[in-house]
Amino acid sequence: MSSETSSHKPRVAVVFGGRSSEHAISVVTAGAVLAAIDRDKYDVLPIGITTDGRWALTADDPARMAIADRKLPSVAELTEGGEGAVVLSADPTSREVVYSEPGSVPKVLGEVDVVFPVLHGPYGEDGTLQGLLELAGVPYVGSGVLASAVGQDKDYMKRVFASFGLPVGPYEVIRPREWEKDPAAARKKIVDFAGEHGWPLFVKPARAGSSMGISKVDDLAGLDAAIEEARRHDPKIIVESLLRGREIECGVLEFEDGPRASVPAEIPPVTAHDFYDFEAKYIDSAAGIVPAPLTPEQTAKVQELAVAAFEAASCEGLVRADFFLQDNGEFVINEINTLPGFTPISMYPRMWQESGVSYAELVDRLLQAALRRSTGLR
Repeated sequence: MSSETSSHKPRVAVVFGGRSSEHAISVVTAGAVLAAIDRDKYDVLPIGITTDGRWALTADDPARMAIADRKLPSVAELTEGGEGAVVLSADPTSREVVYSEPGSVPKVLGEVDVVFPVLHGPYGEDGTLQGLLELAGVPYVGSGVLASAVGQDKDYMKRVFASFGLPVGPYEVIRPREWEKDPAAARKKIVDFAGEHGWPLFVKPARAGSSMGISKVDDLAGLDAAIEEARRHDPKIIVESLLRGREIECGVLEFEDGPRASVPAEIPPVTAHDFYDFEAKYIDSAAGIVPAPLTPEQTAKVQELAVAAFEAASCEGLVRADFFLQDNGEFVINEINTLPGFTPISMYPRMWQESGVSYAELVDRLLQAALRRSTGLR
């Protein structure tokens, strides 16, 4: 091996922002990841995706990516070069990234060895970006196309979990065609569900995260507004009954010998908010309890279920699994997040910090796991 080859540092493209309603949280996450990547070990190329879908070079400036005075950041504020655009080659024999500006000759920025996507929601976390990277032959952090799509769609996620014998709570789904064909019948379907399982209900977009578009509905009077709000984020909505109990989360991380679970955390009831919504998570910094005050048996059980959910959905890299510990002592899995938040207050890195894996080591392990994997069928 030549000295040039042996001294080559893997080049990491951190891709963030995106077209979903979680754009700002993705920017915040990217800032934390960029600050944590070991620059002696990796070369870094920050690439932001604007809200209209343009890929752009951005400033490598984590300080400008944080929430400041309750103001959320955006890729547009970080772009360098105005109208320029970044393109990743779809040729699997070449991993080159090209930058072009109107009226200028495209400039090759070099090859990328691995992509660290920190996009949340549709057009990034849902398998679409993962499919693009598979076509380009570029390794990437996190789950593949199928697991990403399953992890984004709460309907199919629950179906997969149930088929593997994992405990899921009652839910109902209203698909776009149902609503467009007969809104009254779709609404009655929800009312009948409430009649069977009781109020309150949670009305959610089926394929959104960060608690975007979620409403807690206490009675019929609030149902129409909740449906409208959920459909503003996704034409497919899911309705869940209230599960009384404690909110418990657990992180899963891929090690050389397979996935392992972190110590779990508990999300305590938030007094200033009706539930653990976007404001509570990211603006008001609701604090989770790490580790969760569980018995050793409960801790072992939720860790077992978290790894089982990771395997059931064919996940890779990382997952945050969210559960309810019901009053009867049984765990019910609510959902998994295949690209959980990495903001400074996010639960996933906090759980691993408490488990003995620092933030910087966590980022490095994810990059190394991605570099070990091939693209394509595996």
